[in-house]
Amino acid sequence: MTATPKDKDNSPPGAGQKTDTQAVSGSYQGLHKPSSEFNSREEYLEHELQIMQPKRWRPNLPFRDYRFEFEDTIPAMAATIGKVVMVAAIAATFAGPLGLGESFILENVRYELLIVSVFILLFSGFILPTANLAGTHGPLIPLIPIVVAAGGHPMAFGLLIGAFGLILAISKGGSLMARLTSKGVCGGLLLYLGFIGTISQVKKLFAWAEAIDMTHIAFIVILATILLYALLEHFQKRWLAVPLSCFLGGGAAFALGAPFEFHTAPGLPHMDPMYWWGESTGWMLGLPTVESFIVVLPFAILAVAMWSPDFLGHQVFQKISYPQRTEKVQMNIDDTMMSASARQTFGSLLGGANFASSWGTYIVPAAIAKRPIPAGAILTALFCIIAGIWGYPMDLAIWQPVLCVALIVGVFIPLLEAGMEMTREGKTTQSAAIVVFASSLVNPAFGWSLTMLLDNLGLIGCKERSSELSHMSRWIIPLIMFVLLTSVMAMVGMLPGIPALMSDFQH
Repeated sequence: MTATPKDKDNSPPGAGQKTDTQAVSGSYQGLHKPSSEFNSREEYLEHELQIMQPKRWRPNLPFRDYRFEFEDTIPAMAATIGKVVMVAAIAATFAGPLGLGESFILENVRYELLIVSVFILLFSGFILPTANLAGTHGPLIPLIPIVVAAGGHPMAFGLLIGAFGLILAISKGGSLMARLTSKGVCGGLLLYLGFIGTISQVKKLFAWAEAIDMTHIAFIVILATILLYALLEHFQKRWLAVPLSCFLGGGAAFALGAPFEFHTAPGLPHMDPMYWWGESTGWMLGLPTVESFIVVLPFAILAVAMWSPDFLGHQVFQKISYPQRTEKVQMNIDDTMMSASARQTFGSLLGGANFASSWGTYIVPAAIAKRPIPAGAILTALFCIIAGIWGYPMDLAIWQPVLCVALIVGVFIPLLEAGMEMTREGKTTQSAAIVVFASSLVNPAFGWSLTMLLDNLGLIGCKERSSELSHMSRWIIPLIMFVLLTSVMAMVGMLPGIPALMSDFQH
């Protein structure tokens, strides 16, 4: 199987042959055919995507509305690894300034794995099968020390993110931003995220290897991963990249003498929210006050504003990886925002450390494997429960030779490929270059909002596209988004070289 991107944006709705019309006229059960009736596995999986008819806000049941395939285990595995790592990173970032120990980090990660499993099953696996899983908002991690230093409360922060996200989902603001973002801007954003992510994981692997005085292990692991990825691409088995790379990276590192041991024993975390929000237990912060909400307000606005480029990148990757006539099963940005908002609100009330966003380590491998969201979502929930209770898989997931190669081949290299595919034709390279340039100045949210404004005004990119936009779409909405994002970043001190405008965030 291969995930060769296809440009389907210019295809009119309903285009296709007579058999295509028939493919959406019956039930999934009636249209399903065994894989033996197809010439290849890829044809079977593409047919499955084309005949699925997900129902929003109604029950979607396994075997009636979709099936489980072996390929679903790949994104589920990648998602579980990514979840353990990202939640641990957020919990650790809070733990340092608050003086909390490693036991807090471990227990909260376990708690979050169980919390997220419930929402995965309820939303992506049952009533909103077009909503991507609610993952972790990685770009917020560098901001957490500033939030803590200003007296911010994690519950207040999470509740405001949930509230603003709900407003954006109900108003369909996320899908509006997606429509106003051109291919060049999307492609440039994917290129930037893919390149920065790849470089960061390579550096982390070498830093880990240097810390154990075995730098050669990092070189060997990465070189072997490159060769494996090339072979999988040649044989059209790229969807196997995550498990095989993890096995290769971990096995090679261990064989070369890298230390590893299991130390997280099976168990359950504290399940009482009052324990987590006690004054002498859990976070040891007590419940938030009105002042706590005021302090984190700018960060919550920024967090939700940064959702749009994040969600858009995931949706675009899925679109160019899926075959034609699969619009019904593609990720819906507004549904995903609804799911993430609900998950964020309840997770914060329960005492979790997670800040939600679209789950990239799930949707990217799922798109490569050409699988719909719900089946893999249920397996992800199952894997998260097993990891949280059993404990030992958590140790393996955060071991650098396994973690780094999983993220590189499962997320960041595919993003690079998708970005290159989107910027092959026309004047998209102009906008793509500006996105990368502006993102490197501040961050991807700044780069996206600025380039979207310039692109829609017709200063860069396709002039014909700009001339067809209304005044509202051409400059009013993009300008409001850019000014809002830049103002919030200026207030909290995120603009390089410019002190925070609000004294509470100056340091």
